[in-house]
Amino acid sequence: MSEQSSTSLRALLLGRLEHSGLPSDVRDLLRELLPDEPPRSSGGRTGTVQLRSITAAGWRGIGPRTTLELPPGPGLVVVAGPNGSGKSSFAEAAETAITGRNSRWEGQRAGDWQKGWRNLHSPDVTPEVHVELAVGELGEAVTVRRTWLGSELREARTRVEGAGGSELKLEEVIDAEALDLARPFLPYSELGSMINGTLSGLHNAFFKLLGLELLADFDGRVRDAASECDQTIKQADRLTAKLLDELTALDDPRARDAAQALSTARPDLGRVRALLGNRASAAEAELVRLRQCASLTGPDLPEVGGAVARLREAAACAEEARYGSAEEARRLARLLEAALEHQRRSQTTACPVCGSEKRLDRAWAEQARAEVERLRTEAADAEAARTKVAIAVRAVHDLVQPVPVWLRGETSPLASVWHEWSQCRDITHPRELADRAERAATALDDACRQVREGAALQLAEHDAVWHPTAVRLAEWLSASEAAAAARERRKHARKARSWLRPIIDELRDERLRPFAQRSQEVWRKLCEHSSVTLGSVTLAGTPGRGKVELGVSVDDMSAPAYSVMSQGELHSLALSLFLPRATHAASPFGFLLIDDPVQSMDPEKVEGLARVLDECARDRQVIVFTHDTRLQQAIAHLGINATVLRVSRQTDSVVGVETLTDPVEQALAEARAVSLDPGLPPEVADHVLPAMCRVAVEAACLETARRRLRDEWGLGLRAVEERVACLDRTKTYVSLALLGDERQHAREAVERMHPGGWALVEAFNSGTHVPLPTADDRKELVRRTKALATAIRRSAGFQGAGGVR
Repeated sequence: MSEQSSTSLRALLLGRLEHSGLPSDVRDLLRELLPDEPPRSSGGRTGTVQLRSITAAGWRGIGPRTTLELPPGPGLVVVAGPNGSGKSSFAEAAETAITGRNSRWEGQRAGDWQKGWRNLHSPDVTPEVHVELAVGELGEAVTVRRTWLGSELREARTRVEGAGGSELKLEEVIDAEALDLARPFLPYSELGSMINGTLSGLHNAFFKLLGLELLADFDGRVRDAASECDQTIKQADRLTAKLLDELTALDDPRARDAAQALSTARPDLGRVRALLGNRASAAEAELVRLRQCASLTGPDLPEVGGAVARLREAAACAEEARYGSAEEARRLARLLEAALEHQRRSQTTACPVCGSEKRLDRAWAEQARAEVERLRTEAADAEAARTKVAIAVRAVHDLVQPVPVWLRGETSPLASVWHEWSQCRDITHPRELADRAERAATALDDACRQVREGAALQLAEHDAVWHPTAVRLAEWLSASEAAAAARERRKHARKARSWLRPIIDELRDERLRPFAQRSQEVWRKLCEHSSVTLGSVTLAGTPGRGKVELGVSVDDMSAPAYSVMSQGELHSLALSLFLPRATHAASPFGFLLIDDPVQSMDPEKVEGLARVLDECARDRQVIVFTHDTRLQQAIAHLGINATVLRVSRQTDSVVGVETLTDPVEQALAEARAVSLDPGLPPEVADHVLPAMCRVAVEAACLETARRRLRDEWGLGLRAVEERVACLDRTKTYVSLALLGDERQHAREAVERMHPGGWALVEAFNSGTHVPLPTADDRKELVRRTKALATAIRRSAGFQGAGGVR
């Protein structure tokens, strides 16, 4: 235990794996699958949670608000009361307040119980349950309250209040995970049901409680890894069978080649890979060309037609111009402008060219300026026409597409037609370009359509026959390659799991061992005289698929637990499994709440139960609800310190709670109160007070007799109770207490122990009438009674008030 308690499970597993001697591939797989340590809940406050009180109103058997005050700190508390008194309502109130659920809700009669959860006698009382908790070392007061404002059980409103009324969240006080794993409640319904079936719920709880989820997760991952490999291999096998049928039915040499590769005991993956590779290098190249041809597009005829029409229109405009060259018109205009400038500067009318007089007169100047204007306009028009033609030519050139790369160098009709179309980019004459482009575009469009349609037909034929098969063959190859890898991984996973399972069992049993030992200890105390022995307590399987296995034997012969155990033994078994879990050292709950564990137990088991509860109460607050008085008797019989609270129920579900003190001290206190009453009539005092004192002496005798018969005579609880049941007079009580035999005379023993005491015994034995004329006589009687009772108790080793407190 020291190794595993100080080292995490993950570190332990890695350490063992390092020295396992497994092949490196198997170790690598285990490292890959080993999960991280699961995070632990950090909810709830630091420190122990104990109960201060339980309050209920309008709930089950409790009508008006009633509170069950509980003594703080460790100790045994017995809440006693007859059936129907309301004691179990307190137990259910505490469980419901803290957990939000109750085991009765989930039982076979849950529907009936849920209909009657409200108190019938208090319809006007708002149903409410709440517990006051003491949290942490300082015992901080925290109240958890659940109130029902509706008619349905699920319509509860929860409020958690800290010191000073501050509102808290429930998860700040109660760790939900700890509540699930170390649940401190054991209702009677669960006492009977938790040991039925496979105990899978207890198994799952122990796995979490011991921090074994990592083992379960690790085992599941390794198992799933092998399972995934199996599925991968099976999938490849299914694809092989299906594809073989398809290849056999296909009339294609490639299909026959593939079928041969798949038909061997171990399919030839390399051959299939080569087949698909050849298809990619030869057939696939043709497919690529066919796809290119099928998507082939030529010139856009409407767009080409529009561009050609605009080109012809521009050419026609240019031909209508008077001068074919805009530059010629500009040259003539500049010549005339020079003549006009000469005429202006020389102030002469003679022509500088021919010498004629009066040629450059005013009329000539006006005519020359008009001609210059006309020539410049004509030049501008010619330039615009030429620009329009150039733009139209460029527009047609832009529509001409070059021969596609994959067609260049070919001598096919399509390549020739496309080449002629591409040559249109070299033609600049408008009329020629328009005619050639129109013819070439029409021819290329027709050629593209024919090639496109032919390629589409070939692709359709190819896709309908071999291509789909080739695709499925490629899928098969991928699946088969994965299956080949899976076969190797599966071998590693199987070796890994063979190594891991005993390691998991060892670590699991190592961590469970203290709990198993504790269960066996509890069982031995509860069933000390039973022929049934509880041996090993082990966890088999993993969460969700596991169970708690119990090694049960009868007179050293193995036997199924549930078939050989009485109901009392089954209840003892349930307690043996509950207590180690609920008292786990990591549990934040410093209390246990157990409802009616005594039922179906014989007296020896009840005495064993008292011992077990006393041991738990040394460091925990143990609260036990019972209607069976045998537990109180066993506590008194064993001299166990316990607080006993008695619950009583009156009409209209009015529930009361009172603390039962030591019976001797209680009887003396009542007698003392009567003796001090100045208004008590003498005749009443003469009858009542002696009877009360006799009760105190007889209670001291019963307590002493039970201890002496147990310790000195070795009698069990049943035998002791049979002996005290036959006592009928005070003398027999005293004889059994001092001599161990009610038939012997105890006068000498009494006088030796307490001189003058026998007279008092005879007075009580003769009847209830003892003359007490004065108040001092009454006080003296109570004093003498106390002295006698104390002497009787000390004779058996009592040092004072014992047992019940």
